[in-house]
Amino acid sequence: MINVIGAGLAGCEAAMQIASRGVKVRLFEMKPKKKTPAHKTDNFAELVCSNSLKAMRVESAAGLLKEEMRRMNSFLMQCADKCQVPAGGALAVDRERFAALATEGIRNHPYIEVVSEEITSIPDDAITIIATGPLTSDALAQAIEARFGGSLSFFDAAAPIVTAESVDMDFAFTASRYDRGGEDDYINCPMDKQEYEAFYQALVAAERAPLHDFDVSNPKVYEGCMPVEVLAQRGEGTLRFGPMKHVGLVNPKTGHRPWAVLQLRKENAAATMYNLVGFQTNLKFPEQKRVFALIPALHRAEFVRYGVMHRNTFICSPKILNADYSVKENNKLFFAGQITGVEGYMESANAGIVAGINAVRALLGKETLVFPKETMTGALAGYISDPTVKKFQPMGANFGILPELVNRPGDKRERAAAYARRALDSLETFIKQTGD
Repeated sequence: MINVIGAGLAGCEAAMQIASRGVKVRLFEMKPKKKTPAHKTDNFAELVCSNSLKAMRVESAAGLLKEEMRRMNSFLMQCADKCQVPAGGALAVDRERFAALATEGIRNHPYIEVVSEEITSIPDDAITIIATGPLTSDALAQAIEARFGGSLSFFDAAAPIVTAESVDMDFAFTASRYDRGGEDDYINCPMDKQEYEAFYQALVAAERAPLHDFDVSNPKVYEGCMPVEVLAQRGEGTLRFGPMKHVGLVNPKTGHRPWAVLQLRKENAAATMYNLVGFQTNLKFPEQKRVFALIPALHRAEFVRYGVMHRNTFICSPKILNADYSVKENNKLFFAGQITGVEGYMESANAGIVAGINAVRALLGKETLVFPKETMTGALAGYISDPTVKKFQPMGANFGILPELVNRPGDKRERAAAYARRALDSLETFIKQTGD
C-alpha cells in the first residue's frame, strides 16, 4: 500500500500510475469535508485558475511536455483529450467535465481507496507521496515546515468568467490570433486608443481586495499569474504588448488592427461561459464589474465567477528533494506537484507521474528513475532538485532548462523542433531500457 496525500492534478496522476502497476493506493483528500477559498467543487483535479493547459504544438515547450506525458500513459491527458474546447493553438478543457472525468476514473479504480480526511502530519508508516499543491492546509504546511525548514509562498491569481450571452457582439468579433485554430475559438473585444486609455486609468486606480497571511507590504506573485492591475502599473503600454496585444488580429468590422484587444476563451464545451484571457486579478468584486465594463464588448457582462487571489506555497526543493522527487533524508517519502516548485497544471501532473512511478519502484526495492535531462520531464525534475540553485523560484516548462543542442539551429522554429525530436527520442529509449 502506498499513501498519496492530495487529489489535485499531481495526486491523481500519482495514484493512477501506482494503481495501474497493480499496487494499492490510499488517496487522502480533505474535500468535501474541508475546502480552501479557491476551490469551488468536490471533484478531484479541480482547475482553480485558467482552463488552458497551454500550447499543443510539440515544437513548443508546453506541447512537448504534454507529448511526453502521453507517452508515459498520463491519465489526465486522456481526460483532457475527452473534454477539449476550441482554443486556437492551445489545449483548453471544459474544466467541470475534466474534473468529473478525473474523479470518476479515480473513484472507480479497484486499486484506489479514497479517504475523505485532512492529513495534518507526515505519515511515517508507509511509502507516501505528498501532493497537496499550492493550497496545502495550514496544519500540514506547518508540519512540513517543522521537518524541513521554512517553506516559500507566492500569491496566485485567477481570471474572471462571464456568460457568453452577456458579451455584446456588436463590439466584438470571433477569430484566433494569426488565424490559428477555428475562426470562432476566441471572442475578441477590441478597443480604440481613447477607450483603452480610459480603461487603463480606471484599472490602475481601482480598489483591490485585502490580502491575508502574507507580508502585504511586499507580496510575491508568480510572474505567469501576475494580476492585470499590477501588470498595468509597469506602464501604460504593458497591457497592449501583454494580455491585450493587438498583433495577429484584424477587426473585420473596421478592416484595421485594434489599439488593444482582450480575448475571451471558451470555458466549457457548450460555449456558454468565457474566461478573460490573461486577466488574473485581485480587484474587489464590484470594482471588477465596474472597470471591466469599460471594455465596450463587456459593458453588460454577467460574471459567473470573479477573479480571486490565493496563497501558493512550495518547498525549497533544491535543499530537500532528489531528481526522482524523493526526499534526500527519507527515500520512502516523495513530494509531487506544485508544492515542489514546478509551475503549471501539466508540470504538476507530470511530477505526479514521476513520483508515482518511483514510489512503486521504492516499494518493490528497485532503483528509482531519474529521467533524461534532455526530456522536459527530466529537465523540470533536475531544476527543482539542483542544489546549485540559490534563489529558488517556481519554474514551468521552457526550452531554457534543457541542455544546449549540438549544432544549434539559428532559426527559432527549427531549434524548437530539434529540442522536441531529441527529447522524444531520448524518452523513447529511456522507456524501453527501464520498462517503465
